[in-house]
Amino acid sequence: MGTKAERRVARERVAAYHEAQLSELVKHVEQEIARFRAGELDVFEVAAVIHRYHRAAQKLWTFCDQSGAHVESTAQLIERMPDAGEAIDWWQRGETAKPKTIP
Repeated sequence: MGTKAERRVARERVAAYHEAQLSELVKHVEQEIARFRAGELDVFEVAAVIHRYHRAAQKLWTFCDQSGAHVESTAQLIERMPDAGEAIDWWQRGETAKPKTIP
């Protein structure tokens, strides 16, 4: 476990990541609402988009949970992701699992 200052920096890094990723999720919703207003989607499809946003935001919140000692490891992971060419697609993670078909 790091010093208080290191934990504070880690919390700030995770909070900034959380905010940026939430902003990206909201952009998805904005795009789909624009499609609804243009008559391309019906109200049920928009409701499904909002539900997907909710699931994705929950998963993001769990990842960014800043309680305890996990904040430092989460901050380190966030810092390493761009260098490793990795990113978490939170919108994709909000998608519901497709039901398995029975043969």
